[in-house]
Amino acid sequence: MKYAYEDLSPDQFENLIVFLCHELLGTAVQGFSKGKDGGRDAKFVGTAEIFPSKSAPWNGTVIIQAKHTNGYNKKFSESDFFSVTSKSNIIAEEIPKIKSLKDNKQLDHYMLFSNRKLSGIAESEIRAHISTICGIPEESIFLCGVETLETYFKKFPNVPKLVNLDPIDSPLIVSPDDLAEIVEALARNMDVVKEYIEHPPTQRVRYEEKNKLNNMSDEYAKAQRKRYLKDTEQIRSFLSAPENAEYLQRYETVIDEFNFKIIAKRQDYQLFDEVMNYLADLLFNRDPILKKNQKLTRVMLFYMYWNCDIGETSDAETD
Repeated sequence: MKYAYEDLSPDQFENLIVFLCHELLGTAVQGFSKGKDGGRDAKFVGTAEIFPSKSAPWNGTVIIQAKHTNGYNKKFSESDFFSVTSKSNIIAEEIPKIKSLKDNKQLDHYMLFSNRKLSGIAESEIRAHISTICGIPEESIFLCGVETLETYFKKFPNVPKLVNLDPIDSPLIVSPDDLAEIVEALARNMDVVKEYIEHPPTQRVRYEEKNKLNNMSDEYAKAQRKRYLKDTEQIRSFLSAPENAEYLQRYETVIDEFNFKIIAKRQDYQLFDEVMNYLADLLFNRDPILKKNQKLTRVMLFYMYWNCDIGETSDAETD
């Protein structure tokens, strides 16, 4: 069963990893309060229950880190996470902290979890890089991506339940009031245009055609459609209701501003996948309501794209 890890907040993802480590290492795993973690989100001291195996468990101090991303289909190998030629990435920023813990004998083993895809090549390169610089044996370094997380949660199905993590195919239940709050929050937290300009309705093109026009990857497009299409009619019904005319106007103001931002940022990204991730990050970082309701916010973004309110389109009319 797969989960939408990108819909979690960083704190929720960290809690998820702490609960998982209770199963792998033991209940003595200690999480840390929010703030400067000095290179650690949690730690364990003692002999591990079952990791890396029952017959040869780790012993000593295990430092645990959880690195969450709001982006969908992100990878360990991407330059924002790991690059040997740059110091502006997540691994480069963490290495001095890891090395300090090792030098001060506060670390024997190191675990890094992320909701990114981890290939065998990337795993070997990153593990060797950390080992060489920090002086930690490679067998004492563990990297975990979404593929391994899914395997663990099949073995420990109680762990996702502890943080209310829903499968990606679970239905989205949303009331008009919830939707109104999100739409209002979207309008309130964007730098809206000063003058409202009314646009004629855009004829919606085929989804496949729109994806080609905007250079959205097939994998991303299929996942978005599978997960969010069923909820678009709820949004359409809400916005078209006469009593919600105020929210419709706010929505149209928001998409105007979104399109301005897309034009400004489009050249920075090769795929439209990254544009959608950029918009999600922008919203989550600017408003606590949207950060709390990440899944519903993503549904709204998909609705904007599906409805041809954002992104390039053509004059062709769908069937």
